[in-house]
Amino acid sequence: MKKLIALLLALTMVFSMAACGDTADTDKKADGYKVAMICDSSINDGGWGAACYNAMVAAAEKKGWSYEVTDSISQDAYYDSIVAYCALGYSMIYAPGNQYTDAVLQAAEEYPDIAFALLNGAADTPAKAKNGNVSSLLPNAQQIGWIAGALAGLMTETGKLGFIGGMELDTTKGKIAGYEEAAKFVAEKEGKTVELLNVPYANSFSDAPKGKEFATELIAQGADVFFGDASAVDSGAREAIDAANAAAGEIKIYDIGQPADILGQNECVICSQVTDNSAMIVNSMEAVEAGTFGGETLYGTLQNGALSAGKISELVPAEIQEKYNAYLQEMIDGTFMK
Repeated sequence: MKKLIALLLALTMVFSMAACGDTADTDKKADGYKVAMICDSSINDGGWGAACYNAMVAAAEKKGWSYEVTDSISQDAYYDSIVAYCALGYSMIYAPGNQYTDAVLQAAEEYPDIAFALLNGAADTPAKAKNGNVSSLLPNAQQIGWIAGALAGLMTETGKLGFIGGMELDTTKGKIAGYEEAAKFVAEKEGKTVELLNVPYANSFSDAPKGKEFATELIAQGADVFFGDASAVDSGAREAIDAANAAAGEIKIYDIGQPADILGQNECVICSQVTDNSAMIVNSMEAVEAGTFGGETLYGTLQNGALSAGKISELVPAEIQEKYNAYLQEMIDGTFMK
């Protein structure tokens, strides 16, 4: 929030300078290409916010762009945060979530010369941008769910799985559906029956205490493998899982992280679903440089390497690791569940 205030003050200076002469184009060329990210979660959350920020940094450093971020903002600050960067002459605004769509489309209409890259944006969002300056970066939600669900189906002993959502977004629903269908398919092959417990939503990506509350409730209902799409809320859930395992004296309740490889961050983490958002951001930057950005959806899949599974914990028996890796290969080959 401090950065946002500083940006708004800088915005006031920009408007003041504009009264003395139009130097924005000259300044932009002198500064080179710049990308800014706005985020409602923290970039230090060890989850979604951190992974999305690190992806932007990796892409910017690869392309030689400068970068900035405003994080931990509320929904009513989305638009103001975006236009502050627009007025400061940033080349591209990177918004890491479908929840920013309305603010992005509004700003994109007002700033036709700026590129807007919307992570998890709907496939039809670019067509809604009147100036053709919005692209969606869309990791395959079903495959993300599959990566976690296959391992959950192999590892569950109670037959009850937990999923915690941040907001009820279409992308989150896609991940839930993939998680459930993969877990049920794999479990059936193992002679087990799996149930996905009712999915709670925090209506937030930063409320870690809510994650603890949800995980505690789901554990009480028998959940022994968790996945989520809720950033810092997931971090809170992992704290509750670790606490439950500590109280039991053994690690029997597990969590699968995302979208970065977080094995070792918490004792309960047995693997992670990994999304390489940086590759899609690099493609967006190259399109900006070439003057061809906008009006398209860039997909991230297992097939093009944007999606993968991270390192697997020693808590996962060798025979289960072997089966899991075989299922991952089937997903890549397009033969999974067929």
